[in-house]
Order: sequence, then structure tokens, then C-alpha cells
Amino acid sequence: MKYFILIVLFFSGCSIKEYTHTQAKIITVKTPKLKYSDLGYVRSSGEAVNLELYVAGKMVQNIKIDYLVCMNEGCMSKSAFNKAYLSASYPDELLQNIILSRPIYDGKNIFYNENGFTQSIAEQEVEIEYRVNAREMRFRDKKNNILFKIKESK
Repeated sequence: MKYFILIVLFFSGCSIKEYTHTQAKIITVKTPKLKYSDLGYVRSSGEAVNLELYVAGKMVQNIKIDYLVCMNEGCMSKSAFNKAYLSASYPDELLQNIILSRPIYDGKNIFYNENGFTQSIAEQEVEIEYRVNAREMRFRDKKNNILFKIKESK
């Protein structure tokens, strides 16, 4: 019985979702393993997020985040995704939070302004500058050479 529950949980993590919000965005992703900059779609519903990345009108990567992170290559836990594609030192919810333009690291060093907020986090394994406003989200980690930028498409 417990194996049946595990199988159901695994497949429900990558199942088709009905997203309530869909927005076309200009998305830039630069990590040691992922490099992308073009039009994409951010779809979300509650905690579930789908990032569709297109080049010349063809989808090249589909990243679904809910309980698991699912990509074209398969599904993995959030911590395994961070270790493989970002930084093992990141909290599990980091990617989900930056795609949804929410505070990261439990709001550590957050400074609210009239248009949004900024966070600067400098620790042994990260050096993050994170900025969110009405038109753009920009996440940069200088120590791990990672950049995420999502801005309004015109």
C-alpha cells in the first residue's frame, strides 16, 4: 500500500495542471547548465508554477514546479534540482519564489520600496542581489554565476 501511495505522489507531481494565471515574459536564464534568453510563458496556480521557454516559436524547455521539479528530461526533488542546476546551498523553494517574484530566504535583508523590494544576501556560499518591481524580476548570484531575469514582454 505504501508503494502505491508513493507512485501516486510521484506521478501527481508531474501531472497536467490547470493554471489560473498565464503571462508572456522575456526570460533570461544563465546558469552553468542552463542558458536561455527569449520569449517564454509563466503559468501559475497557487504554489504550482510552469515556466515554458521558447526559441523562434518552438518550446525548448518546460519546467514545472510543484512538489517536484519536472523538466523535459524528467522529474526530481527541489533539492536535487538545486544541486544539479543551481546551487546545493539554495533553499528548496528558491526557484518557485523567484519565478513568482516573492521574497526569498524568509525575507532576509528585505528592503521594500514604492515599486517592489530588493534583497541582498551575502553568505559563505552565495552572493545574491534580488530585485522585484512591477515590470521586472532580477536574481543574480555572483558566487555561483547564476542569473534569472523575467520582465514584461512589450
